[in-house]
Amino acid sequence: MIASDTIASSAFAAGKAPDAAASESGQNAGQSPNAQSHPPIDSIPDLQEMVRIAERKAAEHYDAWLRAKAEAENVRRRAEEEIAKARLYAIDKFAAALLPVKDSLEAALATENQTVESLREGVELTLKQLTAALEQFGIKEENPAGNKFDPNRHQAIGMIETDGEPNHVAQVLQKGYLIHERVLRPALVMVSKAKSGS
Repeated sequence: MIASDTIASSAFAAGKAPDAAASESGQNAGQSPNAQSHPPIDSIPDLQEMVRIAERKAAEHYDAWLRAKAEAENVRRRAEEEIAKARLYAIDKFAAALLPVKDSLEAALATENQTVESLREGVELTLKQLTAALEQFGIKEENPAGNKFDPNRHQAIGMIETDGEPNHVAQVLQKGYLIHERVLRPALVMVSKAKSGS
């Protein structure tokens, strides 16, 4: 009782309220009310370590990006080389199929004292050889005589009057050719039309 009166009287003497003096004396005793709200300094993450980790990851990602970029460049370069080779040598198989035809023609010309019949037989065999070589690569003959005129496959040179149905191929001046059902060369044709008197 004497101690508390002494604290109160000394507080009045210092111009402080008794509660404030008691609070101050508690703080002086090491009992801070805010002591539990701040974490200890040891638990704060080391910012320098975090920066080092981030820099290491950034370097790894940059290296991976450089490798991916180099690989993409190699793929692009190889693709360009393959395309260039394809353009240069796309016809090699077709040319190889035509070489026997050339050989046959040269052999026919080298043979002396041929009869007209033997020469004709040789030409027919060579033509069959050539036709087989063309068909091997999807090239087909288009001979539309008597068929309905198709402007997508035929090129009309003119019209002639016929007794047959109009707008049909009356005469084939030059055969056409298709490659895999696409027109390689249109057939040159004369198209029928009705006679004037009919």
